[in-house]
Amino acid sequence: MAKKKAFALRVNEEMIKAIEKWAADEFRSTNGQIEWMLMQALKEAKRAPKKKEEE
Repeated sequence: MAKKKAFALRVNEEMIKAIEKWAADEFRSTNGQIEWMLMQALKEAKRAPKKKEEE
C-alpha cells in the first residue's frame, strides 16, 4: 500500500459540506472522497502517478 502523508487543507465551509454530502452518498469518508476527487482530476489531466510493477 502506498505511503500516505498528512497535511492541513483549508476549505471553505460550503465546499466541505458539499464534499461531506457527496462522500456520504457514495459511502466514502470525507478524506476518501477528497482523495478520489483528486485522483479523478489527475487522471483527466493525464497526470496520474504511474503504478509500480508488483514483484
